[in-house]
Amino acid sequence: MHLMKGRPEALSGRQEREIRVYDLLDRLNIEYEYVDHAPMRTMEDCLEVDRILNAAICKNLFLCDHQKTAYYLLMLPGAKKFHSGEVSRLAGSSRLSFAPPEDMERLLDLSPGAVSVLGLMNDHEGQVRLLIDEEILKQEYFGCHPCVNTTSLRLAFDDLTGKILKEIGHEPLLLHLS
Repeated sequence: MHLMKGRPEALSGRQEREIRVYDLLDRLNIEYEYVDHAPMRTMEDCLEVDRILNAAICKNLFLCDHQKTAYYLLMLPGAKKFHSGEVSRLAGSSRLSFAPPEDMERLLDLSPGAVSVLGLMNDHEGQVRLLIDEEILKQEYFGCHPCVNTTSLRLAFDDLTGKILKEIGHEPLLLHLS
């Protein structure tokens, strides 16, 4: 595994959802690097990729309220634990828990293990609220999946907050999590 700059040269065999991410990044003139790897399903799976990316690896959690009427994508540092009560209180929502995979597929065109802030580009109706632990914004770069769990990207946080989120119409709610 090694880090490659920009859009992969060969796109055959890559999923359409991944190609749409590269199209978005290229259209916004965002510099990025990527590494292809075996499927990543847990934070432990990501350790070697973390070393290669040399970027803040974020835990991305797809959450919903008890009634499944409000959905959230939470970005927090990979080593930080998710405390439902704290996040629920800061987000102003009833008790949050993990949303069902079928809702993730329907709203973000993502599968479990491939949850990524970039999936918000598929939320055309703005049904998912982005929550970001402000601690991760202190890093220059972060790692995330391009909507598939067999590739990881290295992106600048400034590009996420200054270009990507504005383009896809998602204003994050910054949280100070303990």
